[in-house]
Amino acid sequence: MSDRREIGLRLLDPRLPGWGFPRWGSPAAAGLDLHACLDAPLVLPPQGKPALIPAGFSVLIRDPDWCGLIFPRSGRGHREGLVLGNGTGVIDADYEGPLMVSAWNRDESEPVRIEPGERIAQLVFTRITRPVLTVLEGEPGPGSERGSGGFGSSGR
Repeated sequence: MSDRREIGLRLLDPRLPGWGFPRWGSPAAAGLDLHACLDAPLVLPPQGKPALIPAGFSVLIRDPDWCGLIFPRSGRGHREGLVLGNGTGVIDADYEGPLMVSAWNRDESEPVRIEPGERIAQLVFTRITRPVLTVLEGEPGPGSERGSGGFGSSGR
């Protein structure tokens, strides 16, 4: 059974097709490569402020059962400290504006240089579920064995 959903792309930067967009890094890759649509190289200082980098396109998801999630590319994040300034970007089904990548250098000593057209992040499309929420009255009951135990309460 296929869970494929047709999603529109609106190219905003004419350089994207020359950089190979849209493509996944391998046939089984989950994330669609996002390129830095910059006019000049950008240097992110260690532990500096995040920079918003245009991805050069917008998505038209238009189905409230789907969303897009922007993640860092694992290799650059691990080796160089290039991660997202907001952790994970969420693209709601009704957002059709330009995609921006919040890039941050988490490294403590070395700057990160980003070249125009470089792959800097990845976009993963996924289904979402909106459960029916019920507001409960009164004090919490026994509920589960774990109860209201928080951080570390289930062991190591």
